[in-house]
Amino acid sequence: MNSSLKNSLYLGLAVLSLGAAAAVNTTASAASKVKVTSDVTLKTPAESRNVEATGTNALYSKPGTVKGAKRVASKSTMKKMANSKKSADYFRAYRVAKTNKGLVYYKVVSMDGKYRGYIYGGRSTKTFAKGIQSADTTQKAAMPAKTTGYHLANAKKNGLWTAPKNTQYKAKSVSLYGAGSKDTFTVSDAQTKTREGSLYYYVTDDQDNSIAGWIYAGKGYNADATTQSLGGLTLTVSGPKATVDNSVTINYVGTNGNSVGTSTFVTAAKNTKQNTKVGTDQNINNQTVETFINDAKNTPAGYKVTDAAVATKASDAYYGGTVTIKVANVATSTIAFYTPSTDGLTAGAQLNVNDFANGKPAISKENAAKLTGDPMTSVVTATGTITDGFFNDSLTSKTLKAASDMKFTNTKDNTTTNITKGQSYVITYTYSAAKTKAANANTKFGDTIRVVFDQQAKIGSATPDTSNNGTTNY
Repeated sequence: MNSSLKNSLYLGLAVLSLGAAAAVNTTASAASKVKVTSDVTLKTPAESRNVEATGTNALYSKPGTVKGAKRVASKSTMKKMANSKKSADYFRAYRVAKTNKGLVYYKVVSMDGKYRGYIYGGRSTKTFAKGIQSADTTQKAAMPAKTTGYHLANAKKNGLWTAPKNTQYKAKSVSLYGAGSKDTFTVSDAQTKTREGSLYYYVTDDQDNSIAGWIYAGKGYNADATTQSLGGLTLTVSGPKATVDNSVTINYVGTNGNSVGTSTFVTAAKNTKQNTKVGTDQNINNQTVETFINDAKNTPAGYKVTDAAVATKASDAYYGGTVTIKVANVATSTIAFYTPSTDGLTAGAQLNVNDFANGKPAISKENAAKLTGDPMTSVVTATGTITDGFFNDSLTSKTLKAASDMKFTNTKDNTTTNITKGQSYVITYTYSAAKTKAANANTKFGDTIRVVFDQQAKIGSATPDTSNNGTTNY
């Protein structure tokens, strides 16, 4: 090769190298000049900010073109989430950022909280585009032909949710504290999860309308099916229509002798006739006339069976006839938990579910029954309050940490525990019969009973609670 050609090639390569270097420097320089000019919280209703990935852009810790942005989820991962059949892979958009180059990035979090970061959203802050698009996480479903008479099948397996799980960010389970095992529920809405196609019903406890939420409903109610596939629900089966040949009217009378309501026992036995003894015949719930009468669900609301002759009257019942049963007016109290007051005569500050390591203190089914009585009768007796004996085990708080130096007054013995800033400590709660009695001097059945716990602080961390005082349905 001649020297002039060599020189030409070398010169050409040098020029190319310089050009490439210049291009790299220009790109780096341009990238370093990209800045975020605004980054604000989105104010539109949360449900309107449910989005899904389109699979065209990756997710970054900062707007992708800004210096220092790190990849949180690759384009490939986002494409998989775009095609996912799981609601957990939807996102909730909650901030929007704009750069000096006019590029828009939305900050999003996946419904299960696994991924969080910024994704390219085009050039408009008024619409989702490019890397994400709006998503309807649920679809309206047909309401069941039957909306009443549902029960929870297994609350530990399928409970109630504030929204079908993962269709809204931070959808959470609904507390069933206070719900009885025999409570009936009414359906008022129905939806399917868009990706999974699973059906959910919105149900409300007929005995306590504060207990309501979404529950997995399996295949849903089918009027033509002999058995129902209802996921987290079961259904009360309707019995035969009452006639004079298969039913007995139960007439409940108050202390003044006037009727306060009726219920109807309908047998499941076949070929029964009017004016014949019912005997041991049962209804569809396997109840005889006697057990039907004693079932509180069949008694008029606010009343309790007090008739001592139920067994005798039930044994004399005949089809087409009426059985008259004595009842008395009753009311049921609820329990709230308190610390002692400074004067010891009233309740102090109210405690809530988060103040106890195991949630609200539990009571047994037998003790729950003691909360019902005559609304004119005090819950305090000569020997104490009806809640005495409900909480025999001491309860504890979760591990707490002092935000500053503090002096904690132990109300049981009036001693003081000194706790320094940053120290961990635990509070022990012990039922006080005397202080509970003083706090409920004017409390009657139907009122809230203020249960008072003495407090004792101990330096250190909480140990596992082995008592039976965990959260319960009672």
